[in-house]
Amino acid sequence: MGQAFGCYQVDQSNVAIKEHFGKFSDVLEPGCHCLPWCLGYQIAGGLSLRVQQLDVRCETKTKDNVFVTVVASVQYRAVAEKASDAFYRLTNTREQIQSYVFDVIRASVPKLELDSVFEQKNDIAKAVEEELEKAMSTYGFEIVQTLIVDIEPDVNVKRAMNEINAAARLRLAANEKAEAEKILQIKKAEGEAESKYLSGLGIARQRQAIVDGLRDSVLAFSENVPGTTAKDVMDMVLVTQYFDTMKEIGASSKSSSVFIPHGPGAVKDIAVQIRDGLLQASASQIN
Repeated sequence: MGQAFGCYQVDQSNVAIKEHFGKFSDVLEPGCHCLPWCLGYQIAGGLSLRVQQLDVRCETKTKDNVFVTVVASVQYRAVAEKASDAFYRLTNTREQIQSYVFDVIRASVPKLELDSVFEQKNDIAKAVEEELEKAMSTYGFEIVQTLIVDIEPDVNVKRAMNEINAAARLRLAANEKAEAEKILQIKKAEGEAESKYLSGLGIARQRQAIVDGLRDSVLAFSENVPGTTAKDVMDMVLVTQYFDTMKEIGASSKSSSVFIPHGPGAVKDIAVQIRDGLLQASASQIN
């Protein structure tokens, strides 16, 4: 603003308060105005119409006795049509707004627990805005918007909250890990059971095939060689299996040395021993 030779300039987004001999006369809008100061006209002051912001930090206590610092951001501006009220009726606009913010926050937050304060911060901001709008409109100010930009619990409370959250996440991770290990153990046990079942089934079929093969061999040999008995056929089978076993032991590179009788007479002894063992087992079962 500038004043020279009875002319006065008002900048854009501002208004000036014109007085005549100390009494309010008019509100001057942006532009150049004639101001005959010699006739008792003067400029009492200027007023900005731009949106201004005030950040208010208010410490209060929640319902569960946790001290928190609530930071509210209030955006306001003077109304051009009520510029005289805004200029004359308030001496310190920012302190007045701060007082109303304190009053509303300290009346709202103690009704809520800490978690609810975070969840309902928009409701708190709306309550502050409504109270400010109702109060400041009388003084020629408009509340553009009110925001709760931060809620800061006590440092110890914040640390405890972080530890609780970390513990909950660790517990969840442990449960998931245990569940995964449980599934692995179940699948492993199911696989082993299936493997053993199939192995047993294979062994049973193998033994059944051996029995069927021996029976067919005995019958075929008895038919083709007259005068032979089942005992003669079994002796021949035992001798054949004996030599097959000796061949496999000698052919294996990882087998240990085994000393067994290997003469023709020994073969007969082995056959007799096996046959006697089978007969004794059968007799025991009959008794």
